Amino acid sequence: MKKLLLGFALSVGSFFCAYSQDFSGPLDLETAVKIALENNLSLKRSELNQLSNEATLLQSQGSRLPSFSTGASSGFRWGRSINPVTNLFETQRIGNINVSANSNATLFAGQRITNTVNQAKIDLETGTYNIEATRNTITLNVINLYINIVFNREQAKIAERQLETTKEQLERTKRLVQAGSLPLADQLDLEAQVATNELEVINAYQALNLSKLDLAQALQIPYSEGFEIVEPKLEINEDLIISEDAASIFATAIDNMPEIKAAKTSLESARLGVKIARGQYYPTLGVGANLFSNYVDRAAPGFEPDPLSRQIRNNLSQSVNIQLSIPVFSQFTNKANLQRARVQERLAEVSKQEAENQLRQDIETAYNNALAAEQSYQASLSRVKSLEETFRIAQQRFDLGAINSVDFQVSQANFFNAQADLINAKYTYIFRVKVLDFYLGNPINLN
Repeated sequence: MKKLLLGFALSVGSFFCAYSQDFSGPLDLETAVKIALENNLSLKRSELNQLSNEATLLQSQGSRLPSFSTGASSGFRWGRSINPVTNLFETQRIGNINVSANSNATLFAGQRITNTVNQAKIDLETGTYNIEATRNTITLNVINLYINIVFNREQAKIAERQLETTKEQLERTKRLVQAGSLPLADQLDLEAQVATNELEVINAYQALNLSKLDLAQALQIPYSEGFEIVEPKLEINEDLIISEDAASIFATAIDNMPEIKAAKTSLESARLGVKIARGQYYPTLGVGANLFSNYVDRAAPGFEPDPLSRQIRNNLSQSVNIQLSIPVFSQFTNKANLQRARVQERLAEVSKQEAENQLRQDIETAYNNALAAEQSYQASLSRVKSLEETFRIAQQRFDLGAINSVDFQVSQANFFNAQADLINAKYTYIFRVKVLDFYLGNPINLN
C-alpha cells in the first residue's frame, strides 16, 4: 500500500511540476520526446490507471490469506436483564466489557481465487503494453512535428533566396532601363515579382512559426517567439533505403508491437474470466475461528467481582467452524455471468484480430507511402537539376536582353518551386522510412 501511495504521489507531483518548468530552446529531438512523455495527459492517465491495476492485483492476492479482525465493546444495562455471573434475572445496573477476535479462510472456491489472481496479473501486463503503445504514438507524433519544423525552415530559406535573386535582377534591370536598353515594363514586372516574393517569405515564416507552435503544444509547454530546435542533419543515404518488404516488416512487428501484445493478453484475461464464471457453479468451502471473553462489574451476592484480567481469562471461549456453500439455484445469475464472460472472450478475440489487421494495413500503407516518397524524391532530384540549368541559362539570356522579364520569372518560379518540391519529397521520404524502422523495432533518431 505504501508503494501504491508513493507512486500516486509521484505521478501527481510530476503532473503539476511539468507545467511549472520553463523549457527554452533550442531543443534536440531526444529532449523534445522526453518532455512530451513527461507532460502528456493521456500517458499520465494510463499510468494512473496502472496504479489501480496494481491495487486490484494486491486485493486479489490477499483473498488467498485468512482474514482477521478483533474488537472490544463496553457498556451498561439497566432494568431487568440476565447477570452473566449468576445467570439469573436481576433488576440492577450491570457494566460489561466484551472482547473478541475472528478469522476466516477460504479453502476451496472452484479455483476462482487463483484465476482472479492470474487475471489481475495479466491485466497489469496489458496496462504496461498499453502505456508502451501510448508512448510510441507520442514519440512518432513528436518526430513528425519536429521534421515539419525542419522542412518549413528549409522552405523559408528557399523563399528568401528567391526574393534575393529577384531583387538582384530588379537592380540590374533598373540600370538597363535607365540606359535605355530595356523597356520600363520589365522593371515594373520585376517590382511586382519582388512584392510577390516578399509575401511568399512572410507566408513561409508564418508556416514555420505555426509548426513550432504545433510542437510546443504537443510538448505541453508555453510557446514563445524564441522557441527553437536543434536542426539535425537529415540526408538520404544508402542506409535509409528500404531493405524489407511489407510482409517481412509485418512478421517482425506482430511479435514486437505493444498494441498486439496488449490484445493477446486481453484475450488471456477474458479466457480466465470464463473460468472464474464457471467456478461459481462449484461449492465454496471455508473455515472460521472465533475467540470471545467478557467482564462484568457484578458478582454473586456476598462476593466481590473478580479482577478484569481474571474474568477475561476465566470467561474465554473458543470456536472453530467449517462452512460449506453449495449453489443449487442462483436465479440464473451464474448462468448469465458465464454467458457474459463467454461474450467478452469472443469480443477479445475480435479485438485481437482487429489489432492484427490494423497493424498489417498500417504497415502496408506505410510501406507503399515510403516507396512513393522514394520515387517522388528521385523524380524531384532530377527535376531540380534540369530546371537549375534552365534557370541559369535564362538568367544569362535575360542579362543580355535576349528574353523578357516574364520569361525570366517563369523560369525562376519553376526552379524555386522544384526546390521546394524536392525539400518536401526529401523530408516526407525520411519520415516514412523512419516509420518503417519503428515497426521493425529499431530506435528512431534523426542523426
